[in-house]
Amino acid sequence: MISRALDAVGRRARLLLFANIVAQAGIIVTGGVVRLTGSGLGCSTWPQCEPGSFTPEFHPEQWFHPAVEFGNRLLTFVLVIVALGVAIAVWRTRPDLKWWGLVPGLGVILQAVVGGITVLVNLHPLVVAPHLLLSTALVWYSVWLALTHRRAPRRSGRPMRWHLRALVAFVVAILFLGALTTGAGPHSGDINATERLALDPEFISRLHAFAVWGFLATFAVLVWRVRADRSVAEPDEVRKSWVVLGAVTLAQGLIGYIQYFTGLPEAVVALHLVGIGVFAAAASAAHYLLTAEARTAP
Repeated sequence: MISRALDAVGRRARLLLFANIVAQAGIIVTGGVVRLTGSGLGCSTWPQCEPGSFTPEFHPEQWFHPAVEFGNRLLTFVLVIVALGVAIAVWRTRPDLKWWGLVPGLGVILQAVVGGITVLVNLHPLVVAPHLLLSTALVWYSVWLALTHRRAPRRSGRPMRWHLRALVAFVVAILFLGALTTGAGPHSGDINATERLALDPEFISRLHAFAVWGFLATFAVLVWRVRADRSVAEPDEVRKSWVVLGAVTLAQGLIGYIQYFTGLPEAVVALHLVGIGVFAAAASAAHYLLTAEARTAP
């Protein structure tokens, strides 16, 4: 009976891998909601919510912030369930990837610990930033795992390693500078947690924008080279990956400029947070699919 149940999980491997991508990106948004609503210390400690209780204490005059923060914590259990399903499904369907299938679950545990530390240090931005960056790394990895699991067809033309490496470097710079911009900005996550990074928000925002423009320039050159490479016909999925990445990057850049020039309204910042997860997923997919398959000797 156990073997039959495990086989049933294995048959849903693609669904679970997709759910894992959505869940890993979704925690970025829910964590952002916690910050934007000032609910970061809705639970005053960790791993308990309040001293002596794992659940929040609701009062008529103070219930919203504890509910938001506690709700975000509960989502960790959803991530754990999905990650467990991924580990079982990968183990049953791709034994060669069985150890890689454990990474999402280990990442969720690490995220929970980092999230707990952010509460214990009163939302210090030097801890909040790694919390965000870890989520984006897990989104990137989850896309890689899903594509590797189903053996998605990559490019088979001339390799473009340096362009792809430059693209990854710009992705890292964009996400890192974006985290610093958040740490220097006004959304601390709690009205009493006022400590921010000692950085000029305008200056760091401009650096972030320059990284985006550098990414777009590198990306445009890469796409031009891919289209100019007539050595082999490319799978449709490869072309779709760079089209999607281009569209997502432009949309995310537009949202970023809107939030900058409108004073960082919460709704626009939340939309930008949605874009972070989508951008990380699209960049991961494009990187995987645009990497040329290793050729074997005839």
